[in-house]
Amino acid sequence: MPDAPTPSPAADPAPGDEAPAGTPGTGEAPCPDCGGSGRADSGGVCPNCAGSGKVIAGIGGG
Repeated sequence: MPDAPTPSPAADPAPGDEAPAGTPGTGEAPCPDCGGSGRADSGGVCPNCAGSGKVIAGIGGG
C-alpha cells in the first residue's frame, strides 16, 4: 500500500492571525489595520497581515 501524501505546510502565520489556518472556528477576515489593502500607512507592507490583506480570526461568539 503506498504511503499517504504528506499535507503541504501551511503558510507562515501573520502577526495578526489569532490561530493557524484551518483551525476549527476560524476564518479569513480583512486585516483591521490596513482594511484589507495589505499596505501600511507608510506605503510599505502591512506588518499585521504581512501584506496579504487578510488575517485568520475567530468566528461566532460565545
